[in-house]
Amino acid sequence: MTHFEGDRDLPLPPAELWPKLSDARFLVGCVPDVVSVTRAEPAEAACVIRPGFSFVRGSLELTLQVVDPVPDTSARLVLTTRGIGATTRVETACTLAPQGAGTRLHWTADLVERTGLLKAVPEGLVKAAAQKVIADAWAALENKLAG
Repeated sequence: MTHFEGDRDLPLPPAELWPKLSDARFLVGCVPDVVSVTRAEPAEAACVIRPGFSFVRGSLELTLQVVDPVPDTSARLVLTTRGIGATTRVETACTLAPQGAGTRLHWTADLVERTGLLKAVPEGLVKAAAQKVIADAWAALENKLAG
């Protein structure tokens, strides 16, 4: 299992931020490399992505599910990708805490499943690619919150 973790300081208070972070429709708009959104509901969204990784060819179907939401406090996400010959499952969690006029968000992400052709990809390459996706997703989320 590959683990990632961090903190973000965001300008919105938890009561304003949580509805966005627990809405799959909002979150799918923050996913890097989206080609099309195929389903967008509050608890689940699906899209097609075309990642720019040399070890992933073609498109992937991504499903994003919001699970265990606790209003103004926390939520978990399950992200599943499927492509030709490979799948992944990532479980994330975020916890919100008031900080001044904004929010301190603590997050974790665990790559809990990697099947097919992706099993052959070295761990270091997967981790580096995931860190880029995470950074791009945070940038997109912060841009959407600001706009």
